[in-house]
Amino acid sequence: MAGNVAELFVRTLRHAGITRIWGLPGDSLNAFTDALRKDGGIEWLHARHEESAAFAAGAEAEITGELAVVAGSCGPGNLHFINGLFDAHRSRVPLLAIASHIPSAEIGSGYFQETHPQELFRECSHYAELVSDPAQLPWVLETAMRTAVEKRGVAVVVVPGDVFFADAPHRRPSAPIRATRPVVVPSASELEEAAAVLNAAGKVTILAGAGVAGSHDEVLALAGRLQAPIVHAFRGKEHIEYDNPYDVGMTGLLGFSSGYRAMEKCDALLMIGTDFPYRQFFPEKAKIVQIDIRGEQLGHRTPIDVGLVGDAGATASALLPLIDEGRKEHHLKESVEHYRKTRRELDGLANDDGKKPIHPQYVARLVDELAAPDAAFTADVGTPVIWAARYLHMTEQRRLLGSFTHGSMANALPQALGVQAVDRSRQVIALAGDGGLAMLMGDLLSIRQNDLPVKIVVFDNSALGFVEVEMKAAGIVNYGTDLHNPDFAAVAEAVGITGIRVESAADLEPALRRALADPGPVLVNVVVAREELSMPPSITAAQAKGFSLWALRTVLSGRGDELLDLADTNLWRRLFD
Repeated sequence: MAGNVAELFVRTLRHAGITRIWGLPGDSLNAFTDALRKDGGIEWLHARHEESAAFAAGAEAEITGELAVVAGSCGPGNLHFINGLFDAHRSRVPLLAIASHIPSAEIGSGYFQETHPQELFRECSHYAELVSDPAQLPWVLETAMRTAVEKRGVAVVVVPGDVFFADAPHRRPSAPIRATRPVVVPSASELEEAAAVLNAAGKVTILAGAGVAGSHDEVLALAGRLQAPIVHAFRGKEHIEYDNPYDVGMTGLLGFSSGYRAMEKCDALLMIGTDFPYRQFFPEKAKIVQIDIRGEQLGHRTPIDVGLVGDAGATASALLPLIDEGRKEHHLKESVEHYRKTRRELDGLANDDGKKPIHPQYVARLVDELAAPDAAFTADVGTPVIWAARYLHMTEQRRLLGSFTHGSMANALPQALGVQAVDRSRQVIALAGDGGLAMLMGDLLSIRQNDLPVKIVVFDNSALGFVEVEMKAAGIVNYGTDLHNPDFAAVAEAVGITGIRVESAADLEPALRRALADPGPVLVNVVVAREELSMPPSITAAQAKGFSLWALRTVLSGRGDELLDLADTNLWRRLFD
C-alpha cells in the first residue's frame, strides 16, 4: 500500500479533499503525474502556462474557500508560477504549489534547469520547504497544507524528481486537513473603548473590505445602529454591496465621489476587515476604529485611535449593544442621497449614443443586466476593473474576482478557468482587456482542452488604456501604449471557441445575449473607445496640472487629434447627457 513517494503524495491530497490539480507536466514531475493517472481520483487540468495554472488554482481557492493545488516541473517550469502565487498569497487564499526539482545528487552543481525553488518562493508563501529525504514527505506535506489553510496563503513543497520515485515511508494518515473555524472576539474593555469613540462621534462612516465576507447581516445591523453609511473597498464589494440600504459605493482610485465624500466628512471612521492601501483617501481629522482578525494589520495604513482584533461578524455583534440608540440620521441620509446622485450620473455615461467606437461603460452595464443572478465575474487589471467596480451589481450569489491586491495584468481569463472548473454549469464571465488577453492568449487553448464554457468579453481599445490615463495625469505624452491587435473573435474561432466581433452599439446586446445563451465557451470582441477617461473621485492639483501639461505637450508633439478624440468621447456627452 505504501508505494512510492509520489503515490503517497497523491493519496494524502485526496484524503485532504483535493479533487483537481492545475499544472503542466514535465520530466521531473513524471512520477507524480503517473501516480495521478493510477489513482484516478484527482482531475488533472492542463494549462498552457504555469502562471495561468497558478492564477486558476488561486481563483478556485477563492471561490471555494478550500485548499487548491498547482504543480509544475523543475527550473523554468515552476518558476513560471511566481506571478500567480504572489497574487494568491496577497489575496490570502489557501494554495499548495508542488514544485518538482532537479535530481538530488545534482543540486548545487549548476545542473541543467537548476534553480532553488524553496528560496525563490519564500517571499510569496508562508511555507516553502525542500524534501530531500523520503522520510520528510509526510510531515512536510501536511505542514504545508495546514499552513496554507490556517494562515490563508501559499505553501510550497519542493520535491526532486528522483525522490518522487523513492519508496514511501510508512505512516498512518492524519485527520483530513480542513481549515478550523475559531471565533475571535475582543475583550470587553477593548469593545467599550471602541464604543466610546463611536458614541462620541456625530457622524460615523464604515469602510468595509474583504474581511466582512460572511458577515453581511452583522455589519448592516451595526451600520443601522450607528446610522453610518457603508463605503466598500473593491475586495469588499461582493460581500457587502448587495441588499444594503447604507451602501454609498467605493472610494479609492477606482471609486467615485460619494464614497470619498462619506469618509471625508465623518467624525469617526470604523474600518472593518480592510487593508485599503491608498492613504490619501483616508480622512485627516476623523477618529479611527479598526477591526481586523490579523493584529499586525492594525494601523497599517493610517493612524488609528482604537484597534480591535476579532472576526468581523462576531466583533460587530459584540459591539452592537454598546452603541447608543437614537442617533441622528442626517449624515447617513445626506451620504445616501449623494450616492444616488452620483449613481445617476455614472449610469448616464453607460449608454448607447449612436457613435463609434462603443463606450466601455455601456458594455459593462449590459453585461451586468444580462448576466445571471449567480454569475461569477473576473476582471482584468486596467480599465476593465474600473467598469466592473462601477457597473456590476452584486447579489448574494454573485462573485467578483480579480488581481485586486497584487495588480497583475492578464488575470481575468485564467481566474475564470479556475472558477469554471469548480462548477461547469455556473455562468462565468471574464471581463478581459485586450492587453491582458494577448499576454496569456494560450489560455484560449486551455479553455478548449479542459472543456470549460467560459464567456469572455474583450474590451478592445487597441491600447494599454489605464497606463495612458496615468500618463495623462502625470503630464506625459502617451508613448509605447499602442496595441496592434488581431481580430480576437477570429483567433477564438481558430482554436474552436465561438467568436463574435462587435463594432456597433446596436449589435452589442444581441451579441451578449447570444454568448450567454451558448452552452460552450464564447469570446465577444467589443471595439470600445480608447479615449474614455476614468477619473478618480478626487482630483489633486498635481493631477489637474498633469492633464494640462499633457494637453500642451500633445499639441506640441503634433498629435492634437488625440485632444479632439478625448473631447468627442468624454466632454460633449457629459454636457448633454
